[in-house]
Order: sequence, then structure tokens, then C-alpha cells
Amino acid sequence: MGLIYDLLPENWRLSLAAELNKPYLVTLEDFLQNELKNSVVYPPVPLIFRALKILPPSAVKVVILGQDPYHEAGQANGLAFSVSPGVPLPPSLKNIFKELESDLGIKINNKTGDLTTWAEQGVLLLNSVLTVRAHEANAHQKKGWEEFTSAIISALSAGERPLVFALWGRAAQKKRALINEKRHAIIEAAHPSPLSARLWFGSKPFSRINAALNKFGSAPLDWQLRE
Repeated sequence: MGLIYDLLPENWRLSLAAELNKPYLVTLEDFLQNELKNSVVYPPVPLIFRALKILPPSAVKVVILGQDPYHEAGQANGLAFSVSPGVPLPPSLKNIFKELESDLGIKINNKTGDLTTWAEQGVLLLNSVLTVRAHEANAHQKKGWEEFTSAIISALSAGERPLVFALWGRAAQKKRALINEKRHAIIEAAHPSPLSARLWFGSKPFSRINAALNKFGSAPLDWQLRE
């Protein structure tokens, strides 16, 4: 059926079954195939749905929603805001770690920016747009990814379990209307980019997420990273 279908984990195919035959997805597929032939695309193809491969729908406790992947070589690893071990920290991730220390007193060793530890605890680290052209931030906006990730948010919102949706930045906050606010917690914050850092700092998103989980009877997250 195409690259997107083939890459999508089976448990997410079931959750998104109604989405997989929509015309916009054919357009997105064609665009993505053309980009892969003519440009360098991040993250690497096997990692595009890494966040979904780590977490089936039933295991999601928290959604942290960002904008689009890092666009420089070696940075994007399929988890929003995350970079692989040994990769220098992008400015947004440095700001995330500064706020984490301010909020919860957790100091992150800057040798690692790999957020897999968070994902394994039930944090879906999702971007609104799941691919990007090398060196061109937002190059894959308005090609269909926004509709696809909206379908992910809608599917999770329709589930029985209460979840925490952390919407970081304007692109993420556009999806607020998709979330059932009577069932789920929504925590908004500015994007941690240097462009909006003055609004990001002091937003205390990590303690607010844990407080919401506690309210739902779920264990709080351990935000410390493992190297």
C-alpha cells in the first residue's frame, strides 16, 4: 500500500485504519517518495515512526507534542526533541534540560540527549510533522503530516484511559480541539526553542505532567535519563 503503511506498526494501523485510505495520505506518500529521491530527509526512513514503534496505543500515558524534526545531520532520531547518544544537544533540548532542572531539580548530564528513557515509560514523543528536508526547518509542513498526526491525537483522545497531553508551541497547541478535555489533561507551554525560551522557562511542564498523572492514579514519570 506504500511506504507509510509499510513503516507503520500493526497496532497503530488498527487504531488509524479509517485514516489509511484518505486521499491526503496518497498525496503525502507521493511527496515523501519524491523527497527521498531528490533530497536528504530526516530522520532516516526506518526511524520515521520510531515513537510509535516503541509505544503501542495501549501503552501511552503522556503525549509530548512538538513541531517538526531536527533538520541537521545526525540529529533527528524519530522521537520529538531527542537526539541519539553522542550527538551535541540542539538549543531546544538544552532549554528542556534547563527547565527540567529548575522545575524538579533534575540535572541532566549533557553527554546524552537521548529521550528513549522517557518513551519507555509511556511518553509518546511526537512531532506535528514527522519528516524534514535537510537544513530546511518546516520544509515538510502542509504536505499531509499534520492531518496524520491529528488522527493519532484523535485516536488517543477517543481511548478509555485518561492521558496527559503536553502541547509545546503553537503548532502543537493547534491540536487542542482534538482532545476530549473532560477525560484528559492538557498542559500547554511555549516551544523550548530559543525563539520562545523566555515563555518556556518557568512553565514547569514536568511537575505539571506528574501532578496530572497522580490525579489519574498513575505513577509519576522518572525524568532522569540513562546514558
